[in-house]
Amino acid sequence: MSETLKSHKILNDPVYGFITIPSELIFSIIDHPYFQRLRRIKQLGLTDFVYPGALHTRFHHAIGAMHLMSITLDNLRNKGNEISDDEYEAALIAILLHDVGHGPFSHALEFSLLQNIPHESLSLLIIDALNVEFGGKLELALKIFKNQYERRFFHQLVASQLDIDRLDYLQRDCFFTGVSEGTIGADRIIKMMNIKNDQLVVEEKGLYSIENFLSARRLMYWQVYLHKTTVSAEKMLINLITRAKEIQQSRGKIKATDELVHFLENDFRLADFEKSPSLLKAFLGLDDFDIWGAIKMWKNESDYILRNISQMFLTRSLFKITLRNEAFDQEELVAMRTKTLKKLNIPAKDLHYFFTHGSISNYAYLNKERIHILTKKGKIIDVAQAADLPNIKAMSKIVKKHYVCQSKSLIL
Repeated sequence: MSETLKSHKILNDPVYGFITIPSELIFSIIDHPYFQRLRRIKQLGLTDFVYPGALHTRFHHAIGAMHLMSITLDNLRNKGNEISDDEYEAALIAILLHDVGHGPFSHALEFSLLQNIPHESLSLLIIDALNVEFGGKLELALKIFKNQYERRFFHQLVASQLDIDRLDYLQRDCFFTGVSEGTIGADRIIKMMNIKNDQLVVEEKGLYSIENFLSARRLMYWQVYLHKTTVSAEKMLINLITRAKEIQQSRGKIKATDELVHFLENDFRLADFEKSPSLLKAFLGLDDFDIWGAIKMWKNESDYILRNISQMFLTRSLFKITLRNEAFDQEELVAMRTKTLKKLNIPAKDLHYFFTHGSISNYAYLNKERIHILTKKGKIIDVAQAADLPNIKAMSKIVKKHYVCQSKSLIL
């Protein structure tokens, strides 16, 4: 490594055991307030409403991903691939900071508190800001993150269909939810990785580990990430934030932290963040606790929408959700809306806060972002072309499910 710690800093991780922080620069990044904030953002948002053990944070995940990256790079070096100390450290920093742009409740509020701003775009701006603060020492990590470094396999390790991010979150999420069916053989997958023609490949003998990895990912999506109760809770949270924004923007003075109020009274877009470092800093003052604190205050609000949904959250009285393979036709939706409106006895203009419908989709393998297999004869083929794995071809099909979420009752 380009720098060594005066004394080894070690973290004890529940999934991997002891993790060593390998350099002073990495330790300084981990110690930075922007990174420490990830301790206050849960990895799986509202999934603990279904799996009570799912309380692990983005901080856990980022440290774990850094650890897996170091094991992967060591294995690649052992196979004769030349990786300099600077490249090694930069790859660790890129994976360490890949999720630093997540806001409260991770994905749930990217489309309500923010205006369709993906967390990756904010991560990039934050890494840029940290690079300035650390005197340009994150320059190579930035290039890897942006896929602008000439050795492309480094970016594939950070963001691809078989990246270190996925290897960690699948193992970690299995561990904390207790969904053992999602277990993957990450150690074996890492040992089977190699570099050929400047791209990440998996040796042919690792084929069945890849099949297991893709199957586990699909299972985790339906059983954990897109579990119907989690979907219901997320839709409620989005409706709650949408209502809070409406109140703040029409009449102001909503109870919340200064940072949250700032984002409730404005509809910021990515261009606003790019132009304003102070806005990015304000965003980095937000975490899950701002939202939970607001919910605890909003449960006593005079606005019945804000009050009801907040109380529902605090008592886990979630919207009833119907999930199925076929789309709901217009007649069904009208009948369900009419029934909910009658049951709740509220103005029709407010129904959309208590009645939501849409679809969710999932795929295990996307053909355009391929996982490359290195055959024993030295050929590189797409994993879906492997003759004895028809299962993978089936996994590339996008599966869509349709839902209706509706409130069961109100506390008026």
